[in-house]
Amino acid sequence: MNQVIDVLIKRRSVRAYEQKEISADIRAEILKATLRAPTAGNLMLYSIVDVTDQKIKDRLAVTCDNQPFLARAPMVWLFLADYQRWFDYYLACGVEELCRQKKIPLRKPEEGDLFLACCDALIAAQNAVIAAESFGIGSCYIGDIMEQYEIHKELFDLPQYTFPIGLLVFGYPTPEQMRRPYTTRFDEKFILFENRYHRLSGQELKEMFAENEDRMAKGQGREGIANFGQAMYIYKFNAEFSVEMSRSVRLILKQWMS
Repeated sequence: MNQVIDVLIKRRSVRAYEQKEISADIRAEILKATLRAPTAGNLMLYSIVDVTDQKIKDRLAVTCDNQPFLARAPMVWLFLADYQRWFDYYLACGVEELCRQKKIPLRKPEEGDLFLACCDALIAAQNAVIAAESFGIGSCYIGDIMEQYEIHKELFDLPQYTFPIGLLVFGYPTPEQMRRPYTTRFDEKFILFENRYHRLSGQELKEMFAENEDRMAKGQGREGIANFGQAMYIYKFNAEFSVEMSRSVRLILKQWMS
């Protein structure tokens, strides 16, 4: 197995860190690799906020669904889907006057532009994850940054055409973290389809989640919860944080399209 594949397969989320700073040289190397990520049309439709203020980290540990380990991370990067930079550039280049001359409406960033920028930002974030992993530095994605938009908008002074799509925390894992077992992934037959989408049957779904059901049966059950699917629905999909995330994202979309 080559080194790159080895790093990819052995990577795991890390939520506990040694009290060890990440050197400026390593930070620079991680950033260099991040900025070489694939990007739509070489537009680099993302921005990165390096969160160094401990007060902001402490605030994020609360607003991102109360996760204290976030405040202890040596390095915290916020990845923004960003069309503000390009749209500002268009305006600075006189496209409004150009549109008037050509008698065409001025097009502003829309839904497709947002999705493209989200892809750019997340691809860059994953480059950062793998680059850090190659230096023995663990990381964890914090999707909860999409919650509490009003707070995060003010905290980071976010303009209209930016979307806080992902927060990444980095640090050297503690020995206990290194000994944690790897989480399993679904078998490829449930994920990889040839030529067209395959909607799983009831039997296939039962087979896909058999290991999860088995672990749940061996653990402590929850009152009124009959199976893994019900547990995931109640405690993940329909949980308070998930509902809040949807509310917050609707607000961001409304601002983007206003």
